[in-house]
Amino acid sequence: MRRFRVALLGGLIGLLLHASPVASIQLEQVVTDLSSPLYVTNAHNGSNRLFIVERPGRIEVLQPGATSPTVFLDITSKVLSGGERGLLGLAFHPNFPTNRRFFVHYTQQSADPSLNGAIVIASYQVSSNPNIADTTETVLLVIPHADFTNHNGGMIEFGADGFLYIALGDGGSGNDPNNRAQNIDDLLGKILRINVDVPIGSVPQYLSPPDNPFFGAMPGRDEIYAFGFRNPFRFSFDSVTSLLFAGDVGEAAREEIDLVSLGGNYGWRVFEGTLCTGLGPASCTGGTFIDPIDEYDHAPGRCSVIGGYVYRGTRGTFPQGAYIYGDFCTGEIFQLFPPMSGGARTVLLDTSLNQRLSSFGEDEAREIYAVDLQGSVFRLSNGGASPPGGGGGGGCFIATAAFGSPLAVEVRVLREFRDRFLLTHAPGRLFVAGYYRVSPRLARIIATHEPLRAATRAALWPVIWWVGLAVASPDVAYFFLALGAGGVAAALLISFSCRRGQRGRGA
Repeated sequence: MRRFRVALLGGLIGLLLHASPVASIQLEQVVTDLSSPLYVTNAHNGSNRLFIVERPGRIEVLQPGATSPTVFLDITSKVLSGGERGLLGLAFHPNFPTNRRFFVHYTQQSADPSLNGAIVIASYQVSSNPNIADTTETVLLVIPHADFTNHNGGMIEFGADGFLYIALGDGGSGNDPNNRAQNIDDLLGKILRINVDVPIGSVPQYLSPPDNPFFGAMPGRDEIYAFGFRNPFRFSFDSVTSLLFAGDVGEAAREEIDLVSLGGNYGWRVFEGTLCTGLGPASCTGGTFIDPIDEYDHAPGRCSVIGGYVYRGTRGTFPQGAYIYGDFCTGEIFQLFPPMSGGARTVLLDTSLNQRLSSFGEDEAREIYAVDLQGSVFRLSNGGASPPGGGGGGGCFIATAAFGSPLAVEVRVLREFRDRFLLTHAPGRLFVAGYYRVSPRLARIIATHEPLRAATRAALWPVIWWVGLAVASPDVAYFFLALGAGGVAAALLISFSCRRGQRGRGA
């Protein structure tokens, strides 16, 4: 009997620690008849809407369950569109539910030849109608880009630090003729990091964080976070680790995925991936260049990496922590797992989106989408049953109601435990699915009654303590769990023995 109990405990721990295999990946069409879509994202506010960026200069909003979007913002009159130019990026402020601010990245039309095609980073606000933006624009940055039409970058996103990160290409043509990527006095060929939380009307409309590598008196632009990029069209943050992953499009030989860190030099134009180009300006030996965590050549027909996302979704579509990305020319969708140097790259799906796979994106449940430049958006699915996702707190409805925000530390700890320990195996996903069925209604009741919120917080604190311990040190957490279970068993045994003794005396 003892051996059976030990085996059962070992089996349960094994279920917690081992991921289940992933089924074959499919594309599920969500919306079509779009105009050159380049990106899809969400507002991180619990509305479960999708926002789709169209290259000519429109942002469309798709309501949950709808198949036809409506126009959220139209700035086509401002945008110079075509080829690699257009409306390229969209990011919602972390405090969007209260300040209603969002940010765009586009190439502008201008009567001034020196500013025609310049890269603009600007902010807008939502109008009184949550599905229509106010068209009043506040420009933060204008970066001249008149020499060539390509390599504009395009991605913007907020990090866990609350700062806005901006991807900029090297200025275009081939082989970076002006050596901009290695020039720290030039913003092109960089990923920037700025603080946008300044009063509207201030000059400038942003500040540079003081820990940026070239901030202050030292040489280099204050805004630079990392440099040495050719065209980092798409990057993303892992929502659990906050690590920054960027897909940097190569020249003629290599495509690369970079794990980007503060002050890092990622090599271009000295290196293309790990290949020495011989272009200078520095030697390929003895430098402080950072190699990509993954790279691939242009056979068979590959040509342009599309950076993606570390999977943290609720459907079990991919292994938790796998990095999902693709290639524009072949339409292949790849998985890098684990997402680090030496991780295994596999082809998950060879789609028909050759010369059309323009981007990836996430919904509020952190499920991943693929964007078809010819007019469609697809959800990536493994064809299995899935729990209803979305909602504030990435599905942690009751904790979000109790602690008041999906960004509360307590909610984030619970969400990390769910992602790392529950969604990585079938029993855990079944538990999460059941929770999603009953918790939204309870959460709505809790959120409207302060005594219930206080009682729920009190009830959750022991759970949060143990979950935080499990995330930081699983072995210690399991020891305390076993200790607690042993204490309960001992108490039951003593109680049972006492009752039997009383019965015996009564006889």
